[in-house]
Amino acid sequence: MAGIPLYFVDLQDDLDDFGFEDYGPDCDSMRITAFLDIPGQDNLTPLARLEKYAFSENIFNRQIIARGLLDVFRDFSNNEEDFLTVMEIVVRLSEDAEPTVRTELMEQIPPIAIFLQESRPNFPTAFSDYLMPIVVRYLTDPNNQVRKASQEALLILLEQELIAQNDIENKVCPILLDLSAPDSDDEYKVEAVNIICKMASMLSKTIVERMLLPRFCELCGDGKLFQVRKVCAASFGDICNAVGQEATERFLIPKFFELCSDSVWGMRKACAECFMAVSYTTSPEVRRSKLSPLFINLISDPCRWVRQAAFQSLGPFISTFANPSSAGLYIREDGTLSIRPSAQDVSSSSRQPGNNANITSASTNIVSSSLEQPIEIKSESSTEGTSAEANPMICAGSPRTDPVKGSSDSCGSPGEALTRLSQNENTTACVIEGIKDCHMSNSQGVNSRFQSAEDIFNTFLYWRPLLPDISQDLELLQSKTEKHEEGRSMSKAMCSNCVASSEIKKVLESLQEHMDDPDVQAQVQVLSAALRAAQFESINHYETKHTEESNGKLQNELSTFEASHATVEKNTLSSSSFQDDVSNQSTTSILKSTESEEQHNGTIEFLKKEQHNNPPIEDDKSKLQDIIPQPLLDQYLSMTDPARAQTVDTEIAKHCAYSLPGVALTLGRQNWHCLKDTYETLAADVQWKVRRTLAFSIHELAVILGDQLTAADLVPIFNGFLKDLDEVRIGVLKHLYDFLKLLHADKRREYLYQLQEFVVTDNSKNWRFRYELAEQLILILELYNPNDVYDYLRHIALTLCSDKVSEVRWISFKLVVAILQKFYANNANALGLNFINELVARFRHCSKWIGRQAFAFICQAVVEEECMPVDHFVEHLLPSLLSLSSDPVPNVRVLLAKALRQTLLEKAYFKNVGNPHLEAVEETVLALQSDRDQDVSFFATVKPKLNNMDTTSLEKQK
Repeated sequence: MAGIPLYFVDLQDDLDDFGFEDYGPDCDSMRITAFLDIPGQDNLTPLARLEKYAFSENIFNRQIIARGLLDVFRDFSNNEEDFLTVMEIVVRLSEDAEPTVRTELMEQIPPIAIFLQESRPNFPTAFSDYLMPIVVRYLTDPNNQVRKASQEALLILLEQELIAQNDIENKVCPILLDLSAPDSDDEYKVEAVNIICKMASMLSKTIVERMLLPRFCELCGDGKLFQVRKVCAASFGDICNAVGQEATERFLIPKFFELCSDSVWGMRKACAECFMAVSYTTSPEVRRSKLSPLFINLISDPCRWVRQAAFQSLGPFISTFANPSSAGLYIREDGTLSIRPSAQDVSSSSRQPGNNANITSASTNIVSSSLEQPIEIKSESSTEGTSAEANPMICAGSPRTDPVKGSSDSCGSPGEALTRLSQNENTTACVIEGIKDCHMSNSQGVNSRFQSAEDIFNTFLYWRPLLPDISQDLELLQSKTEKHEEGRSMSKAMCSNCVASSEIKKVLESLQEHMDDPDVQAQVQVLSAALRAAQFESINHYETKHTEESNGKLQNELSTFEASHATVEKNTLSSSSFQDDVSNQSTTSILKSTESEEQHNGTIEFLKKEQHNNPPIEDDKSKLQDIIPQPLLDQYLSMTDPARAQTVDTEIAKHCAYSLPGVALTLGRQNWHCLKDTYETLAADVQWKVRRTLAFSIHELAVILGDQLTAADLVPIFNGFLKDLDEVRIGVLKHLYDFLKLLHADKRREYLYQLQEFVVTDNSKNWRFRYELAEQLILILELYNPNDVYDYLRHIALTLCSDKVSEVRWISFKLVVAILQKFYANNANALGLNFINELVARFRHCSKWIGRQAFAFICQAVVEEECMPVDHFVEHLLPSLLSLSSDPVPNVRVLLAKALRQTLLEKAYFKNVGNPHLEAVEETVLALQSDRDQDVSFFATVKPKLNNMDTTSLEKQK
C-alpha cells in the first residue's frame, strides 16, 4: 500500500468493520478517493495526486482510482480544464495492463455517463470522444472479465439511451459485425451474437433491419458452431419484434423453419420456447397456415425435452390467435378485461336457416346455453348442410364424408316412426345419425317403402371397386324379390323379405365349399351384407307402417333379427378374418339408423352393446371450432391425458391449467364447450398444484364466460375449491370478491352460509389465510344488504377480532369499522346501534387489555373515516372511550391518547368552542398529559404531524 496515506487505510478498515467491505461510489457518506483531498508530504494538488496514484506501480492504488472515478468527476466537473485533464487520465488508465483495473474502470462507465448527462451541457461530445471508444475497444479485450464488463456497460448505456445514433451506426454496430463474421474467433462470435440479440430491442427498427438483420440471418445458418445457432434461436422472438411483421415474414420465417428442424435438439427446444413471440409478429394467415403445422411438428418431436417445451408454449401460442371481433373480448386501456358480444355471436345464436327442418320443441332442450348452436335436421343432402365446424353440436352418423348422388328427398323425412321418436329430446342426435346412414346407404325414399335387390348391392356401400359378377347365383333371388315388391300388403312384403333371406342363406351355404377362392370370398362378403340389409328392411317397413303397435312387438321382431344375425354370422363368416371385419362394419352402418328406436324403447340389448363398443363421436365433434387450427386445440386438450405425464412432463397438467384462461379468451365464450371437459378434468386433478392454479384464475375465467356460463359450469367447481386444501382455497379467497360480484344476487347470497368455513384452516398457524379473509370481507360488504351483513358477516368479523395473531386483529378492526359504515350509509341506524352496543360490551368491558385497546383503535378509526354521524358517536361511543383514561394498562392509555390528540381534537366538530363535549375531551387529555407513564404523556402532548392515523405505530402495539 505504498503511497496511500495511512488515514485512508485506517478509514477503509473501519468501513470493513461496519459491513462496507465492497465500498461503492454510490455511497454519499464517504468518497473512496477522499485521500486525494488530504494534504500529504508530497505537497501535490488533488489533480496531480490523482495522476500520481492512477499510474502508480501498486495495482491496488490504480484499482482504487478506477473504482472512485465517479467521485473524481464530481469533484472536477465544474472546471472545464480540470474536467478534460481527468478525461485524459481515464483514457490512459483504460490502457492499464492489469485486467482487474480495466474491469473496475468499465464498471464505472455507466454511472459516470449518467452523471455527466445530468451535469454537463456538452455531454454527448465528451462521452463520444473519450468514453465511448473505451467501451468499444473493451469488446475485443483478451480478458474474459473485461469483455463481460464492457458488454454489460454497453447494454446499460443503450437502455438509458446515452449513446448517440451516430455512434451506434459507426462504432458499435461495425465492431459487432466484425466479431460475428464467419472467420472470427468462436468465443468472440458467440459473445457478439448475444449482444446483437439483446441490443436489437433497444435500437430503432431502421438500424436493426439495415445493419443487423442480414448478419443475424447468416448466423442462424451457421454450420460451424451450434452455440451460435442456439443463441439465435433463443432470441428469435426479440429480433422479430424489433424488425416488425413485414421483415419477419420475408426474411426470418424461413430461417425459423430451418432452426425448428435443426439436428441439435437444443435448437428445436429454444424455438419452441420463443414460438409465441415469433407468432405475435406475424399475420393471421402466416400464423395459421405456416406456424401452426410447424408447431405440431415440435409437439411430436422425438426428443422429450423439445416436446416438453412445446407443450409449455402451446397455450401462449394459442393466445396469439385471439381476435376481439370474433371472441367478443377486448382489453381496455387500463388493462382490465371487458366483454363485448360481437355481431357474429348474436347472429349465430339467433339465426335459423330457412332450409332446415325444425325439430319438435321437446328436442330443443338439448341446448345447454344460449351461446351454443341448436341441433337441426337438414332436409337436403349432407354436402349442402352445415359443416361440423360451423355447428359443433351436430353428431356425425357416418365416418364417410363423400357426397352421395341421389334424390334430395331420399332421406328428407325419417318417416312417421322417427317423427314420433323425435319427441324425445335424448334421441335427436341419433335421429340425425340414422338419417345420414339412410342417405349414405341409398335406402328407400318417402314415397316408396320397398326397394329392389339391385339397390341392396350398391358397390359404394362397401367402400370397394366393383365386385365380380354373381348374377347367375342371384337370378333366383332377384325373381323372388321382384314378385314380392309388387305386393301392397305388409304381410306379403314381410314374407318376401323372409324368402329373400332364405335364398341368400342357401347361396351362402353352397359357397362354403369354395372359400379358398378369393372371388368366392368377395361374393360371400356381399351376400352377408345383403342378408343384413334384407332383414333390416323388413323391420324398417314394419316400424313405418305399424308404429302404433306396442313396443313389445317391435322387440320380438328385432330379437328374431338378432337370432338370424348370429346364425348367419356363425355359418358364413367364421372362415375369414377379413370377411368378419367387413361384415362387422356393414352391420354397424346399418344398425346406426336404429339407434333412435333403441334409445326410445330401451329393449334391444345387442344394440346397446354395439353402442358401448363403438361410442358415437359426438363428443369429438363438439370440440370443433374455427378460431384456431383444430390440431392445436386437440393437442392442448390432450395435455390432461395421464399418458402425457409419463412421456412428456409430470407437470404438464399444471401448464395446461396455467394457460387455460388465455386459451378461453382466444376461443371466446361461444366455444367454451370445447374446454369445458378439460377444465373439469383439471379441477379434479390429484395434484393440488393444478387445482391451485385454477383457483387463482377462476375469477378471470368467469369474466370471460359471463354470468350464465359461470353459474352453470364454474360455480360447482368453485364450490369444490372452497372445501379443498388451504393451498387451493387461498387462490379462491384472494379473488373472492372478484368472483362473487359476477354472480347474480340470488346465487351470491348462497355463499353467505359458506364464508364462515374460511375461518377454519388446516393449520391454525396459517394466520395469513385469515388475514386475507378479513381483507376480502371489507370488499365483499358492498355486495350484500345491511341485513345480510348483520346476520352473517358480523359474526365472522367479531371472530377475527379475537384472533391470536396481532396482524389479523388489526385488519379485523378495520373490517368492523367498514361494517359500521355500511349500516349508516344505508340508513340502517337500528342495526348500527345494535352493533355499537355489542362492540362496547365485547371490547370496552373486555377482561383482557388487548380488547380494550382494540376499542380505542375502533373509535379512532370511526372518527377518522366518518363512518357515522358525530352526534351518534358522542352519544354512544365517546363516554365509553373517555372512561379508558383510568385503565390500569399503559398500552390502552397510549392508544387513547393517540385517538384523542391525533384524531378527535383535529375534527371541526370538537374545535368549536361551544361544543358541550369539548370540555370532557380536554379534561381527559390533560389527565393523560400528566400520566405517570412517559409514553402516555408524550402522545397526549405531541401534536400530530399528519392528519392520517399512524397505523404503523398502532400495529406495533401489542
